[in-house]
Amino acid sequence: MSTENNLDKTFNSSVKILSDLIAFKSISGEDNNSIINYCEKIFNNLGAESFKIFDTDKKRVNLFATLKSKNKNSKKPIILSGHTDVVPVSKGWSSDPFIATIKNEKLYGRGSCDMKGFLACLLAYAPIFSNSKMDRDVHFSFTFDEETACQGAPLLIKELKKRNIKDAICVVGEPTNMKIIDAHKGCYEYTTHFYGLAGHGSQPDKGVNAVEYASKFIQKLLEIREYLKNNPPKNSIFNPPYTTLQIGGISGGIARNVIADKCKVDWELRPVVKKDGEFVNGEIDKFINNKLLPEMKKTYTGSKIEKEIIGEIIGFDREEKSEACELVSSITGDNSRNVVSFGTEAGLFQEIGISTVVCGPGSIEQAHKTDEFIELSEIKKCIKFLDGLKKKSLLN
Repeated sequence: MSTENNLDKTFNSSVKILSDLIAFKSISGEDNNSIINYCEKIFNNLGAESFKIFDTDKKRVNLFATLKSKNKNSKKPIILSGHTDVVPVSKGWSSDPFIATIKNEKLYGRGSCDMKGFLACLLAYAPIFSNSKMDRDVHFSFTFDEETACQGAPLLIKELKKRNIKDAICVVGEPTNMKIIDAHKGCYEYTTHFYGLAGHGSQPDKGVNAVEYASKFIQKLLEIREYLKNNPPKNSIFNPPYTTLQIGGISGGIARNVIADKCKVDWELRPVVKKDGEFVNGEIDKFINNKLLPEMKKTYTGSKIEKEIIGEIIGFDREEKSEACELVSSITGDNSRNVVSFGTEAGLFQEIGISTVVCGPGSIEQAHKTDEFIELSEIKKCIKFLDGLKKKSLLN
């Protein structure tokens, strides 16, 4: 069979697999065992070695599968990485978001773009990898809950370190229109909880109003935000060039005439450099321990302020010489490199010494939206890339 026919067959297979993947309602925070089992079965049928890493409740799981090279002097392995979770569905879809629909050369469905399209290409192309004489191992890394501050990937990374899988090249297939992304900011997500003392609204001095102290906390965050805005790192490659800080929500209190004893503030930080994250957390901790808590405890010693870490996604740093970027460039012929504002799991791989690049099918403009879609042409581009990777990795 000709190469062109092979690629056409793989494209058709990827569309079928993508339709299957979309049907799994693998929303962040929910059980993803079914979609992982589906993927694992495909790899196991090809003779791949695999292992799983579960969360504490065994409800959510990462999968790491390997097609081993038979070459004893193999090159650096490749890790092809993606996440299985999708964001929740809002109202207003033109069709069922969990049934793949093809219209005008676009495939619609939740996760079609972010990022089950990439996973489908990997699963469809895996049989070709397995039947080829490769000079390197090919790893497949499928994680849970990337959309909620990368909660699954750190567990996987810990296991890779244990197994000494650190000398590798990683391609994270987030939607970039198959363009090279070699840097992004970090993303730290927090909820700060305030616990005061309830009381009658007519006697404010006898209670500790959690909402009021949360408001003071927000004001401090806004002061820090202004400082960050006016002090961007030199030669920043990002837009905006400074570390951003955002208040996502505040909730507390039960009635107008009741002193609120509980309140919470949701906020996020996107550091350009790691030290900005350390600075913000240090300033906030000092403000809480030196000012807010002492004031609250004057009235009620049981007052508390607790920070809940939802997730701390480290940034992905640009490297002048990147094996991963050079490998992708050699296949696509595109030497351009760009940065993005959204976060990925790339920095986690990079942190343990794995050369990493973000490059995958689809446009981030379609991600997380009503009527999410991926262009069928993007799937074809991804399959062509995987075919190029195979050719680069064949034994001479």
